[in-house]
Amino acid sequence: MTTRREFIKSAALASAGLAMGGITTRTNAASYSRIVGANQKVNLAFIGVGNRGWEIMNDFAKTGLVNVVALCDVDLGAEHTKNALNKYPNAKRFKDFREMFDKIGNEFEAVAIATPDFAHFPATMMSIVEGKHVFVEKPLTRTFHESELLLKAVAKYPNVVTQMGNQGHSEANYFQFKAWKEAGIIKDVTAVTAHMNNPRRWHGWDPSITRFPAAEPIPETMDWDVWLMAQRHHDYNKDFHYGQWRCWYDFGMGALGDWGAHIIDTVHEFLNLGLPEEVNPLRLKDHNDYFFPMSSTIEFKFPARGNMPPLTITWYDGLDNIPAVPEGYGVSELDPNIPSVAGGKIQPAKLNPGKEIYSKELTFKGGSHGSTLSIIPEEKAKEMEKHLPEVPPTPSNHYANFLLACMGKEKTRSPFEVAAPLSQVFCLGVAAQRLNRKIVFDRETKRVMNDAFADAYLIGEPPRKGWEEFYVI
Repeated sequence: MTTRREFIKSAALASAGLAMGGITTRTNAASYSRIVGANQKVNLAFIGVGNRGWEIMNDFAKTGLVNVVALCDVDLGAEHTKNALNKYPNAKRFKDFREMFDKIGNEFEAVAIATPDFAHFPATMMSIVEGKHVFVEKPLTRTFHESELLLKAVAKYPNVVTQMGNQGHSEANYFQFKAWKEAGIIKDVTAVTAHMNNPRRWHGWDPSITRFPAAEPIPETMDWDVWLMAQRHHDYNKDFHYGQWRCWYDFGMGALGDWGAHIIDTVHEFLNLGLPEEVNPLRLKDHNDYFFPMSSTIEFKFPARGNMPPLTITWYDGLDNIPAVPEGYGVSELDPNIPSVAGGKIQPAKLNPGKEIYSKELTFKGGSHGSTLSIIPEEKAKEMEKHLPEVPPTPSNHYANFLLACMGKEKTRSPFEVAAPLSQVFCLGVAAQRLNRKIVFDRETKRVMNDAFADAYLIGEPPRKGWEEFYVI
């Protein structure tokens, strides 16, 4: 069992190890045997057990590969956490993940995190330093710097299994895109249009806002101080909670962070995009300093990579910001497998979440999550049928993939080495949204070249007192 004091010491040693090398995880043969166990199940602790946390808990349960050891949530008396508590009455319960690690850190080998975006980082970093395998919902972090720290941490703790929760990386689109890219069907891509225009997470707040909402009474069962984690103090207000956190710059990543990982993830990985060299906010309706615009158009410019030409991704979100589609596009379909949030399913729209991919010879359309690509127009698709390679079947879903990787039987398909650079693309987009100006980025130094304030914004505010140790590396 490791106490918080020992964690701080370990983090300090890891920080030194970044310069000197030699840091390794505490996951060894003994802990591996505990992971596998006699019944081939992984002992798992959940941090964040309401709403999305409850949904991924059920997805993990369906694999038949988990023992749920602990449930951690800042509001164990809330209506939205009751399902989890009833499902696992024997699991130990905590409001603070730090206490969970202190008291029962030797009883679990993996952690699943489904907290708000801004709260991902501290629990994830502690898990890595503790040698615990970690599954984190997307986006990986809220700031560019946090993703950079996690990249350094996993490099120093190579035996820790990591996975970000963008399910499409374990579904049909992932394997199809990979096969089509390797077969030369997808090549010479120069432009991608990505869009999320459905009525999800939009609200009716006043964009002329000049201050945060007034303080309201904190629910009696909730630990608001722990909910805030490393973020600077905000008075409790219901509009910061129950999913509304996603709308605020201080807490969430907006529609781009919410859906980008489900729409451009395979484009980013298999076309080796890395980080953009320029980000342009083309449209920001109702821009303000507090919450995300009601609609945004953001342009990401990526340079040539090897024999691949420069590529531009243009992102559209907002109910009134629907991009044009190419001739012969056909029907805009909604993938029925998109997971619900808090029990609600996304509703079909004029143009459903997805992307159009433009290469020198072919045009493709695709949806989000695991939706497969189609060549358009239909006449061209029929002409290309005989050239398309066989797509291998999916060996495991995203949750089983993580657990099997914990057992040493598979490798995760969205490890932090893949997920962190993708999340950093979103962080650059959010910086352009909040600052409402062009960002020129140096991919080598990972610094903003044209704007000192934007460069500082990528690091973010210092962590709140008491949370500094998580940012040591």
